[in-house]
Amino acid sequence: MKDHLRQEGKFTYLEKGEGTPIVILHGLMGGLSNFDGVVDYFPEHGYKVVIPELPLYSMSLLKTSVGTFAKYLKEFIEFKNFENVILLGNSLGGHIALLATKMFPESVQALVITGSSGLYENAMGESYPRRGDYDFIKKKAEAVFYDPEVATKEIVDEVYETVSDRNKLVKTLAIAKSAIRHNMAKDLPKMQTPTCIIWGKNDTVTPPEVAEDFQRLLPDSDLYWIDKCGHAAMMEHPEEFNQVFHQWLKEREI
Repeated sequence: MKDHLRQEGKFTYLEKGEGTPIVILHGLMGGLSNFDGVVDYFPEHGYKVVIPELPLYSMSLLKTSVGTFAKYLKEFIEFKNFENVILLGNSLGGHIALLATKMFPESVQALVITGSSGLYENAMGESYPRRGDYDFIKKKAEAVFYDPEVATKEIVDEVYETVSDRNKLVKTLAIAKSAIRHNMAKDLPKMQTPTCIIWGKNDTVTPPEVAEDFQRLLPDSDLYWIDKCGHAAMMEHPEEFNQVFHQWLKEREI
């Protein structure tokens, strides 16, 4: 993954492959490596996979919001001269992708969300940050997945480092509050972009009824379930996730 990281201007991003761009948006506690399965698969099938690092902790506190990240995404798409992207987002990344699609529909030809916030107020974890309590953070990280073994020590350490850093913790809380304020229930029925909703049947962060609400509210959407799967389907069942996503792209001729 690191071999493909580039830094240009204010953007740091991973890019692999050639073809229609799939722009991936990571979540609040998620890194670029969460999408290793997607990065390995889609360049072999005629797509360019691009993951910008979102400035979650480098924006000023006043600008730390879902709306600002959506604008940052638009700047990145323009910087890369992409015209018609496929947006894929997990958790907070899904929320940013939804908002960007609402704000800049002309730039987005298709949208894929998994475990997305945007409708459900507890999606960010009401008691997430607790500094200095490694076991608490470990349990929280494990609860994200159906199989707690997916929460490796590396993942837990990364989350622990984030919430132990006071600046990052303050920003994390600001982003969580912004996500709750940016509820999109009234916006979704007006959004005509083809949307693929891939959801873990056992997601406890954004439960299955959230996916059903997204499908009900988004006019041109398809919902797919992955069994024995929590909040991050592309990590827990990468092969199945890629198959569902790729099949949908074929059916939609995207």
